[in-house]
Amino acid sequence: MKTDMKREEKSKVLIIIPAYNEAENIVHVVKHMTEQAPQYDYLVINDGSTDHTLELCRKENFRYLDLPINMGIGGAVQAGYVYACKNDYDIAVQMDGDGQHDIAYLDRLLAPILSGEADVVIGSRFLEKEGFQSSASRRLGINILSALILLTTGKRIMDVTSGYRAVNKMFIRIYSEDYPMDYPEPEAIVAAIMHLGRVKEVPVQMRAREGGTSSITFKKSIYYMIKVTLAILICRMGYGIRRGKREDMHNPLGKE
Repeated sequence: MKTDMKREEKSKVLIIIPAYNEAENIVHVVKHMTEQAPQYDYLVINDGSTDHTLELCRKENFRYLDLPINMGIGGAVQAGYVYACKNDYDIAVQMDGDGQHDIAYLDRLLAPILSGEADVVIGSRFLEKEGFQSSASRRLGINILSALILLTTGKRIMDVTSGYRAVNKMFIRIYSEDYPMDYPEPEAIVAAIMHLGRVKEVPVQMRAREGGTSSITFKKSIYYMIKVTLAILICRMGYGIRRGKREDMHNPLGKE
């Protein structure tokens, strides 16, 4: 996919890589990313790992932020957004530290933002249904959450749990100030829609995690579904009926 290279070169892009106990993956992920996309900045967020993730980041001289305690995926990602906001980045990209997200699709995520078509772009496994599609049980849960978001916002998002995302400067600021803490991806979509953001999906292929094990067990999956369902409903009710114009997005949180 071709992009506007002149505009892309002028845009400061930060790739945020949250990592919790990713010692088996983080070196390959960062080195592959820096080889394939050296023009972009990155920041590994070590989320209080208890394995050798931090030591590897130091040894390899990676750019990293070390959180003193485990904040969870939401806290780690928000720390990246705070860094992006303070350092005046134009676009922030979320990319997991487990090797599932392919840097080859980065241009697809950036293109709708660079062209002014979208504020938040989600890399979706399910638009073209290629690559790793997750387990049948997780796909069922994703479909349920997708239907819930459609019901509560009127917006159909297929891959609501995808952590491969890009946001523009406006949403860097919004998410730096307010980002869901636990299992944040679906709730962050609702928040983006309620802030009048233009949310777009683009097709990507993902891989199974390259090493280690997922932190989401069967019991945690049940807990996840219940908690995220309630979080979506509370998030939606918290914003009420949003009416306004995109010109008003300079003050999206209603602050003076």
